[in-house]
Amino acid sequence: MDVECCEIVITDADAERLVALTRTLVEERLVACGQHVAPIRSVYRWAGEVHDEAEARVALHTRRSLVDAVVARAVELHAYDVPCVLAVPLVGGHPGYLRWIAQETREP
Repeated sequence: MDVECCEIVITDADAERLVALTRTLVEERLVACGQHVAPIRSVYRWAGEVHDEAEARVALHTRRSLVDAVVARAVELHAYDVPCVLAVPLVGGHPGYLRWIAQETREP
């Protein structure tokens, strides 16, 4: 199976809300899984001010062809005006794990 995979990173101030978002994306077969890390510390500029806040982060594994659908769904469900949703290409990995990602996600 020759399916390009990627990782999508999303952050949120509310770790449980991020888990709920991940569960929705897995249930809808847009992603195979999500690996959560909390807390993380985010330092950023927003509305002219520098912020230093605790957030949570998830790394989602999916097909490259589903990135647009995942981004759209994440933006729809996320509480932020401009959420961090970034797709990172995978240059390789365990072939069995990459096949599993493809099997657990839907065709675009």
